[in-house]
Amino acid sequence: MLLAIDVGNTNTKLGLYDGARLVGSWRVTSRREQTADEYGALLQTLLAGVSLRPAVVTAVAISSTVPAVQRALEQTVRHSFGVAPVVVEPGVNVPVPMRVDYPREVGPDRIVKIVAGLELYGAPLIIVDLGTATTFECVSARGEFLGGAIAPGIATAAEALTARAARLFGVDLVRPPRAIGTNTVTNIQSGVVYGYAGLVDGLVERMKQEMEGEPRVVATGGLVSLIQDIVRTVDVVNPHLTLEGLRIFHARQATGEPPDGRVA
Repeated sequence: MLLAIDVGNTNTKLGLYDGARLVGSWRVTSRREQTADEYGALLQTLLAGVSLRPAVVTAVAISSTVPAVQRALEQTVRHSFGVAPVVVEPGVNVPVPMRVDYPREVGPDRIVKIVAGLELYGAPLIIVDLGTATTFECVSARGEFLGGAIAPGIATAAEALTARAARLFGVDLVRPPRAIGTNTVTNIQSGVVYGYAGLVDGLVERMKQEMEGEPRVVATGGLVSLIQDIVRTVDVVNPHLTLEGLRIFHARQATGEPPDGRVA
């Protein structure tokens, strides 16, 4: 079985695959101060929750935007599972053509989403990820990463708003019944939820004008459920897109094929 681990700034997503079948998935807080031993205990607990022992894990793939957590996890994987993890390294082991100014600056999480998007949905493609940041990845009809956009995430923006405005306060991030709020809580919820739906639609429409063909729009991320029913431009929602990308990336690395399945 393959254990796929995607380390984000706020959460770490883990998926256990038996071939192409996802048999378990988890989302835990990314803790920079956590030691390799603590991560080892956590992984054993998660596996025990689905009645599995560490010995079932025969391969591990990691993408990480947090170097401290990545180092701890690499050590944990070697100690707990006895395998060397496959790590996504921008500019090193990524055969997707990168038509951007600085390929090494592209986060590994963005890369594995592109890998998954190309394999599962084809090109051209726009991927929208609603997490700590709201990111957009644009992929040409030839399977090239063209670039995209990064905006503050929904929760990040809401926290900044209430932290900087003296008379506002934190609210639950849920969709209000109407766009016109009638109290402070629903005003904030409308501005954040419907506002971000508008941000997604507006950016996607502008990006489509700059791309050839008719890109398919795929949305993912921990906060995608907040807006998935109110955005106009999203065609597909796949909450496990990053984990799928790690699975596909690992399989292609093992066979020597490019992640999008094309012949190099």
